[in-house]
Amino acid sequence: MKKPICFLALSLFISIVSCSKGKEVTPATPKADTTTTTPTDNSTGFSSADADLAYTAFNNAFYDPNNKLYFSTTKKDGVAAIWTQAIYWDMAMNVYERTKAPAQLTKIADIYQGNYNHYDGYNWNNTTVWFIYDDMMWWVIALARANQLTGNATYLEKAKAGFDRVWNGSYDAVDGGMFWDFQHSGKNSCINFPTIIAAMKLYSITKDASYLDKAKSIYTWSKTNLVDASGKVNDNKIGNNPPGGQDYTYNSGTAIGAAMALYKQTNDVAYLNDAKLYADYVKNNLCTNGILPAEGDFNEQGVLKAIFAQYIVQLINDGGQSQYLSWIQTNVNTGWKNRDSRNLTYRNYAVSTPTGDIQSYEASSIVTFMQLIPPTK
Repeated sequence: MKKPICFLALSLFISIVSCSKGKEVTPATPKADTTTTTPTDNSTGFSSADADLAYTAFNNAFYDPNNKLYFSTTKKDGVAAIWTQAIYWDMAMNVYERTKAPAQLTKIADIYQGNYNHYDGYNWNNTTVWFIYDDMMWWVIALARANQLTGNATYLEKAKAGFDRVWNGSYDAVDGGMFWDFQHSGKNSCINFPTIIAAMKLYSITKDASYLDKAKSIYTWSKTNLVDASGKVNDNKIGNNPPGGQDYTYNSGTAIGAAMALYKQTNDVAYLNDAKLYADYVKNNLCTNGILPAEGDFNEQGVLKAIFAQYIVQLINDGGQSQYLSWIQTNVNTGWKNRDSRNLTYRNYAVSTPTGDIQSYEASSIVTFMQLIPPTK
């Protein structure tokens, strides 16, 4: 997830890259949002059948049943970025948890195998397949979750090996925190908070206390160095410079997920309070009239809210924070109401889905939300 950024400190110009856009797929020509907002009747909302329909439509538009991978766009002429394939695998697991449909277990196994075939058997040492640490960590999270869901020991072994590979290459044993790239140019939220989530999943499976220790260590560093008192989760910290970068929903989402994972394990209410602070920041500062930001101008940032969805729901359900539910349901109802004739949804929930070519990234978040949030009708 990379997007070029330039950073100027005194007379030193440092070229850095933040975790907001990958490099696997050549970007298509940018497409502007439609400027008119379609009126939305949120009183009807979406149903469980709509959640099924949204997932089916997403797969019809983007899933390659032959190679068991997802395409980047409705043109079906390129594979979606490596890290987003893990997010789509999470979506498949969400569907199974919601429906318990046996066919969905087959889908989970198929997506694993398709990516196994395409990405050198999850060979974590292949630096052509893997070119950034956070791309690996999204897969470690998904692999650990797949083990929890299915009991497949292979998933766990892949997750453990991936975690070790990232930790050994990314962790700064001197100053703390995780570097996001192989060149150690900076320490970004997109690697630090996911590392905590992955470590806590592995701890819950293995009961190996070293995972818990690592999670606590990285959380302490991340809260100190990447988060401010308002609950804003900064994108990155470069050297001794102050944290910075654009606000992104997925960074807030993984911060919520990291805090929730530690809260569930330790029962320390401080973690729960942190998670609420991060959620409040998104609701109060990143939304327009309560609607989450569009994020992504025909690039991989369109998938960010699918990650946010995964973790805000944990705060609502596992944290007992139902005050966020109506806000999220309004977002989902709005996005679903503005779907197109293909039943595809869009990254900008407040406008009608464009009728032409769209990306799997920008079509993914409403579908994800619909698998996780209780239907409103």
